Amino acid sequence: MNTTSGVPFRKMNGLGNDFVIIDVRERDVPMTGEIARRIGDREEGVGCDQIIVLREDDTDGVDVFMEIWNRDGSEVSACGNATRCVGDILMREKGTDGATIRTKAGILTARRDGDMVRVNMGKPRFHWEDIPLAEEFRDTTGIELQIGPIDNPVIHTPSVVNVGNPHAVFWVDDLDVIDLATAGPLLENHPIFPEGANISLAKVHSPEHIELKVWERGAGLTKACGTAACAAAVCGARKGLMQRRVRVTLPGGDLFIHWREDDDAILMTGPVELEFDGTLPLETFTFRVA
Repeated sequence: MNTTSGVPFRKMNGLGNDFVIIDVRERDVPMTGEIARRIGDREEGVGCDQIIVLREDDTDGVDVFMEIWNRDGSEVSACGNATRCVGDILMREKGTDGATIRTKAGILTARRDGDMVRVNMGKPRFHWEDIPLAEEFRDTTGIELQIGPIDNPVIHTPSVVNVGNPHAVFWVDDLDVIDLATAGPLLENHPIFPEGANISLAKVHSPEHIELKVWERGAGLTKACGTAACAAAVCGARKGLMQRRVRVTLPGGDLFIHWREDDDAILMTGPVELEFDGTLPLETFTFRVA
């Protein structure tokens, strides 16, 4: 990678959930929260939901290590749509139909599925300490959390799960029952979630179809969130609201989730799109004193 005049990047998205992907396998480039905020800023930077950094991984059978930074500068462990985009890059690079990606949430595998990409997101975790929650809830299919009057809440009793990152799913009949742009930050940072949480409003249309609106931790309202789609699908199946194979409709389009019975793994399938290639100026990566 020639970084004489700058650092190359690739802008990609999965259903509008967009990423700046920086491949530093040939030359190390620093990444900090401040740098991520500069790149992710939609007015002064490239603009994206997450910044993805690809680093060498010498583990046998692993193609790359993937760092995931939200546009607010926070680092997270998992991002389903980004994993599909990175999988697409690696499969094209290798000329194969499979790729293996290490994240802080574990090793994920991607495969070509027609003109889409499928990722094995691993097993969901439902125990309150694994999500994590600040206090014990034996039944995480619905915890005590609500917005609105105590005797007539607007939204309440979300299902919670960790699918590489923490999620809370509120079951609603109307996705516009509350302004998620206003409620999302409050719920994301509620004391019950010591590491924050992704917040979804979920409407079940049928046992095979669910619709979501998502406030993504560290990124805000998003057109799509792959881990939120996984979270809603497994929580809905656990509650008996839907089958283990479902179509999840987000503002950016559809993802297809299969929560396998034989090994408990979640398979997420959907499209990816390359928007453009570009170069970040070297000063983007220099230290600045406030």
